Amino acid sequence: MAESLTALKQFRCCGGTQGVYRHESSETRCAMEFAVYVPPQAARGPVPVLYWLSGLTCTWANFTEKAGAQRHAAEHGVIIVAPDTSPRGTDFPGEHDAYDFGSGAGFYVDATQEPWAQNYRMYSYVTKELPALIEANFPVDRERQGIFGHSMGGHGALTCALKDPKRYRSLSAFAPISAPMRCPWGEKALSGYLGDDRATWRDYDATELAKHAKWPSEVLVDQGTADDFLDEQLKPHLLQEAFRSAGIPLTLRYQAGYDHSYYFMASFMADHLAHHARLLNG
Repeated sequence: MAESLTALKQFRCCGGTQGVYRHESSETRCAMEFAVYVPPQAARGPVPVLYWLSGLTCTWANFTEKAGAQRHAAEHGVIIVAPDTSPRGTDFPGEHDAYDFGSGAGFYVDATQEPWAQNYRMYSYVTKELPALIEANFPVDRERQGIFGHSMGGHGALTCALKDPKRYRSLSAFAPISAPMRCPWGEKALSGYLGDDRATWRDYDATELAKHAKWPSEVLVDQGTADDFLDEQLKPHLLQEAFRSAGIPLTLRYQAGYDHSYYFMASFMADHLAHHARLLNG
């Protein structure tokens, strides 16, 4: 393991290893932690890698400890990487005052507004710096990468993949913020990080990116019908309309009675891992 990467925790899990690591990030200019699950198949050589992006207020721990993904990753032979949701330890004025902006709410954008621009570069961290670190330290096949996430992380997964279809071969999301330019969460975050010029927001809105995207494979999205944020914040029907107009294949499943919690995600995680494995191994 490279000297720039420190192993904090390692656990035997489902025949593989669940680890937590720390490094000094050049993009966020602070120490960042992330989790990596390595399946048993990796002992024989490089395997596909799947990046998970978490939602508001989360760290790597929410997914690693609640989603139950390791068993399915071990079945399919896929490494899963779960980064944090924002820089940590910067302590800007007001950074910790709200759950939906600042700490724990990086929204996977590269901020242009001060003071956020110096550290809040989560898009470049997730798509450039972290993959390079993973490729240097873990047995991943860089030609077989996928990405998925939940809520704010679903938004991040969609935008990362649509902007760079040559990097990612598979994509899915749970209850994503589908049209951040048209919901309170997104408007607050994008204006705060990028400024008031809404034209600059389009690079981080999946419904806008779909107009010019060349995404080739089926996208899977699950949405609970009992989700308290469904109508005001998530708006999956707008994603469906945008993908249909762009000719991007989308399977949008409304799951009756499920909410926004990890109980929902754990219930359908097997389907998402199978979706990614089919595209990454096919």
